[in-house]
Amino acid sequence: MPRFDWAACDASSFLIVALPAKISISLTGQRAFAICGRTWAIWALVWLIMAFFSKSNKRRETPGQRLEHIIPAMIGFLLIFREDFGWPLLTRVIFPDNPALMLACVVVTIVGLLFAVWARLALGANWSGTVTIKANHQLIRRGPYRFIRHPIYTGMLAALLATVITQQLVSGLLGFAVVAFALYRKARREESFLAQEFGDAFMEHQRHTGMFLPRFS
Repeated sequence: MPRFDWAACDASSFLIVALPAKISISLTGQRAFAICGRTWAIWALVWLIMAFFSKSNKRRETPGQRLEHIIPAMIGFLLIFREDFGWPLLTRVIFPDNPALMLACVVVTIVGLLFAVWARLALGANWSGTVTIKANHQLIRRGPYRFIRHPIYTGMLAALLATVITQQLVSGLLGFAVVAFALYRKARREESFLAQEFGDAFMEHQRHTGMFLPRFS
């Protein structure tokens, strides 16, 4: 079963594995999963640093409401990145250990997380890790927000699904489903807050964008 070494999560190793001079055709699921894990670790560090650049809060969800999406998200990530489970069904391999597929998943993981960073930069100081309306909050419609209402979650889910494929197990797929549910619940609450704050302007934004994917109609 793939093993993820959190101790190896440093910036220099990320650059080495994410931008190799020569791509090996023998990339295994175990190696790909380790690369994806390091990418997530670097992204989490960058995300934490960016969290310091935010406006003060005007209104935010209650602690109980926050736990409604935080707890399932944590469970989902544990299902993906935890090393062992006692239930045999969770450790069943369901994705092939194909080098080309593993390489594609590594690329999608990196691109997905970079897409989330782009969306975060587009939000600027309006961003918050909780469901929040900021003081002098702006309805952002630039960058990826021209087409998608929650592009940060789009990038995260794309990267997470690719990582799950490198993990190869039932536990990873179940974890992805749990995280997707948590982000959907959070997105719905964010939209309720935005609709109350911006009224018709947000309704018009909804008509021209999709929640996680662009609207083509």
